[in-house]
Amino acid sequence: MKRGRASNGAAVNSELIRRPIRNSFWLFLLPTLAAFMIGFVYPFVKGFYLSFCKFTTTSDATFTGISNYISAFKDATFVHAFWYTGLYAAVSLLLINLLAFIIAYLLTQGIKGSNIFRTVFFMPNLIGGIVLGYIWSMIFDGILSQYNTSILMETKYGFWGLIILMCWQQVGYMMIIYIAGLQSIPEDMMEAAKIDGASRWHTLIHVTIPNLMPSITICMFLTLTNGFKLFDQNLALTGGQPYIWQDDGTVVKTTEMLALNIFNTFYGESSGARGVAQAKAVLFFILVAAISVAQLKGTKSKEVQQ
Repeated sequence: MKRGRASNGAAVNSELIRRPIRNSFWLFLLPTLAAFMIGFVYPFVKGFYLSFCKFTTTSDATFTGISNYISAFKDATFVHAFWYTGLYAAVSLLLINLLAFIIAYLLTQGIKGSNIFRTVFFMPNLIGGIVLGYIWSMIFDGILSQYNTSILMETKYGFWGLIILMCWQQVGYMMIIYIAGLQSIPEDMMEAAKIDGASRWHTLIHVTIPNLMPSITICMFLTLTNGFKLFDQNLALTGGQPYIWQDDGTVVKTTEMLALNIFNTFYGESSGARGVAQAKAVLFFILVAAISVAQLKGTKSKEVQQ
């Protein structure tokens, strides 16, 4: 009887201890929720409202309807940046993921010094984008100087310069994700394919890649969003050059991507264009969100259960 009372007393005491913890979870949740509301929700809602206003500072905003969005769609520089960014994102998506997968696959085949190679390939990801942009601008200009030209002189040089820079920076990061995915494939599946006489190529296509789809989903999402959001490398490497003057006097920066175009519109033009820049930012958000969701749904549907 005494033992039963002791156990019941312990249960009651533990329940009394857990009850205030359950009731006070809001004390732990509220700081995070407040930070999220102040740091993300409020600026997002405020920015969306300002996209319908003309303003120089946020305190003097005047509502103007959809005129900012109309101006954004009529802006030749924004339209060019839109298609240029889309092309860049598509090419970088394919090249970065292809190179990262090939390197990850080779480094999981038991070659000597694989850990050293992983470190070497990952290290460029630790360097900031601005620094990388200036480093590679000097490298490219040094290579192109023998042809009496510069990376800022032709659009194709700027485009492929950005592609090479981003491949050099991001391949190592994506490689780590692919290595983790390759190492998580069940050994019995690989052994079963080998026993059945499947070649290395058939094993890769029918066993490795289907089981690697979760890693492919993550890497494609990161590469795609990074491609569309590219800013600091674009600013440091080309700054949007070379320029093309239109008949109406506007200047199209042929290697300017969407993020840099929004920045230049907000800070580089008259203060009256800030509402247009804000409208561009909202359109930019919608574009990246829509494409990212579509990509996630498309690749997740191909994932297999292990």
